[in-house]
Amino acid sequence: MCLMAFAWDPRGSTTLLMVANRDEFYARPTAPADWWKDHPDIWAGRDLAAGGTWMGITRQGRFAAITNYREGGRNDPAAPSRGGLVSGFLAGTSTPASYLRDLARRAEPFNGFNLVVGELFGRTPSLWYLSHRRGHSATSPEALAAGVYGLSNAVLDTPWPKVVRTTAALATLKATEARTPAYLQMLSDTTVAEDAQLPSTGISLERERALSAAFIITPDYGTRAQTVIRATRDGHVEAAERGFDNDEQARLLIPGSLRQASFEVSNTARR
Repeated sequence: MCLMAFAWDPRGSTTLLMVANRDEFYARPTAPADWWKDHPDIWAGRDLAAGGTWMGITRQGRFAAITNYREGGRNDPAAPSRGGLVSGFLAGTSTPASYLRDLARRAEPFNGFNLVVGELFGRTPSLWYLSHRRGHSATSPEALAAGVYGLSNAVLDTPWPKVVRTTAALATLKATEARTPAYLQMLSDTTVAEDAQLPSTGISLERERALSAAFIITPDYGTRAQTVIRATRDGHVEAAERGFDNDEQARLLIPGSLRQASFEVSNTARR
């Protein structure tokens, strides 16, 4: 996943509103979001190459999402899959803080990532963030205060143009009580940043340009999934994912899959 914006308010009527684009090579096998057969309480898409996921939520209100930290030329192709960090939290019982503290101690083998995990309900709902760059010690886990955040392939709230635009658009749409289609449209912005605004992440200028759009379309790589998750304080969760299998579907905005889930978090998780 390469772009997310989210509004977090543990005491508000909407606890979490998350919108995200997952960017990946079209050739990488992927299953659209659904309830997992081996973990029936997890709703998420699935990376069929490694078995993990990029974002998901559970019937108990556990949430996790990840983006890669982009550092051209520094990735180790033999490193363990980062998607397992998301599914590991979703399938586990550790608190967000303890999960990230343990991960920070063992993050060295992984390529760079940004991980957001949380328990959205209960007596002390919380959302936590951890960043790791290859060759560096992981940052200390950070409990996120209520607010609106943006995240791509650098640290949280790095002001890349697409992060700034998407975060501002999320705040505007949330204020109008927009529904899922409006957020999916927002995530489909193909605006490319001006060269002077591009980050320098160790890849070619041409590639930086292509990846500067919120909705990426290239012949072999692009936005594969768009996800909107809304969790309300009364324990209701709505989730939707729109998937694209190739660049033609993406250019026409004709998804290869559209998945939705609506459920109530169990009473025990709300206490």
